[in-house]
Amino acid sequence: MRAVVQRVSRASVSVDGEVVGAIDEPGLLVLLGVTHSDSPAIADKLAEKTWQLRILPGEVSCADAGAPLLVVSQFTLYADTRKGRRPSWAAAAPGPVSEPLVDAYVAALRRRGAAVETGRFGAMMEVLGVNSGPVTLILDVDA
Repeated sequence: MRAVVQRVSRASVSVDGEVVGAIDEPGLLVLLGVTHSDSPAIADKLAEKTWQLRILPGEVSCADAGAPLLVVSQFTLYADTRKGRRPSWAAAAPGPVSEPLVDAYVAALRRRGAAVETGRFGAMMEVLGVNSGPVTLILDVDA
């Protein structure tokens, strides 16, 4: 499981012009990718890491500050661009595998007390974020 995490002052995600998820205060925008070997345990581990990551101002975490998160599924995080000009998506888990794991990640954050907004799985989304810092990190969690 892989996440690109951005510290943002605000962020939103829209589908067909309708805002389906937004945070209007400082927090984290999380772009989340799932691969074939991921599991609910890995989703839980990554949720804990994200929740406790001390990258908000003052070196505090979302857990410390009660800051919100906007989570958006993004299979393209597992693109392989080493050959040619067309990315391979073979490492990205298909929707029936990845959707429940994205849901498990969000549920794990909520169990920890996080205020979480989400995009719409499988939809063509427009994601807007105001990166603060800028701070952008890549988190990888394996079994």
